[in-house]
Formats: sequence, structure tokens, C-alpha cells
Amino acid sequence: MKDLRDFTPARVSLGRAGNGLPTRAHLEFQLAHARARDAVHHPLDAAALARDLAALGLPVVQAASSAPDRTAYLRNPSLGRSLNPASRDALALLHGNFDAVFLVADGLSALAVHRHATPLLACLLPSLRGWSLAPIVIAAQARVALGDQIGPLVGAAMSVVLIGERPGLSSPDSLGVYLTWAPAEGRTDAQRNCISNIRPEGLPYPLAAHRLLFLMNESRRRKLSGVPLKEEAALPPPA
Repeated sequence: MKDLRDFTPARVSLGRAGNGLPTRAHLEFQLAHARARDAVHHPLDAAALARDLAALGLPVVQAASSAPDRTAYLRNPSLGRSLNPASRDALALLHGNFDAVFLVADGLSALAVHRHATPLLACLLPSLRGWSLAPIVIAAQARVALGDQIGPLVGAAMSVVLIGERPGLSSPDSLGVYLTWAPAEGRTDAQRNCISNIRPEGLPYPLAAHRLLFLMNESRRRKLSGVPLKEEAALPPPA
């Protein structure tokens, strides 16, 4: 029988040694756990990320949440949901009439945004030529709800947050995307749409961009997001 591990990176079919795991499986678990912990604490290099994103042709600005450092961010999640005063003032100067704003946020894995945010947007942006897009905002120590503040500040009808997801034992660099129509403080997760596990080993960039484009178009057309908006995009033709 073909080994289950040929089909999944999940921790299956590990075997046993007496009442415990074999040494190899135990060491692999410790390594995966260490990688997940490191991903949570890995610092965001906003300058490097800004250089990568600038190549896509949109202006890029930087912002930060109210969390002064990583320790405060992890211990007090609410700090990551609000902008610090300097960022709030700077973003207010960008106010316009935009269809959408993209927020690239470190979340719980800066590795994820460094590796996957630029390739995902490179797949998506050519399909948004008719859209009015705000400058891309890079946010440090940020949670998903930070987009609820940024959207109204820059005058965007929709916020799209690309954020590092909570690392798992097989995916320390998984990227998530959260779309919110008419972002405003107090929005709940039921009012957002999420696409998860974006990375080459999970949901590939072209397919993630295809799904996100469908949600963005439908959200703008129907002026809603969240539970009423279902991800029903037809599968794209094979590459």
C-alpha cells in the first residue's frame, strides 16, 4: 500500500516505538514546532517588502498598529486592531475615492507575507485594470481588523487584507486573505470572506488570485461581503 505521507504533509502514519513515537518522528515534531514558533517571532522587513511590492506598479506606504513591539502585540491582540496616531494621520492624507485598498500585514507569520504576498498580487493585479486602487499599505504588528480602520481613512469601498496566518506544524508560512466590503470599525468575521492556506504547497497563487478576483467582483457588484457572499468561482482552465 502506498504510504499516506506521499499524499500529505500532515503528521500521519508515524509508526511507534513501544508506547511512544520513533526517534525520527519525535525529532521532526520538535523541528516543526520550533519553525512554527520562530515564524511567530520573525520580524517584518517592511523596507524589503516595500521594494518587492513597488515593482507591481502601485504606490506603497508603511503603517503600524498601536502595538509598540512583538511582545505587546502577542499579549494584547486588541493593540493590533488599531493604528498608532502617526500612521492614522499619514493615511488620512491619502483619502480619495478608491474601489479597494490592499493591506499587507505580518499577522502571526511575517514569513508568509515575505514569501507569498508579492507573487499573489502579481497574479491578481493585471485583472484589476479597471479598478481604482489605493496605495498598498504595509502594516507591522497588525491584525485583520486593522483593515476596518484603514479602509475608511483612505476612502476605499473594500479592504483586502493579506496576512500571515497562525503557523501550524506543517505550514509556518501560510498566507490568508480577508475581504471586507464597506470596512468600518466594529465589523465582525461574519462580514468578511476568507481565502486560506495560500502557498505553493497549499492553494497555488493563480488559483487563489482567481478566487479572490471572483469575490472582489461579486462584492463590488452586490455591495456586500461575508456570509451572504459565497465563493462560487468556476474552476479556471488548466495552466
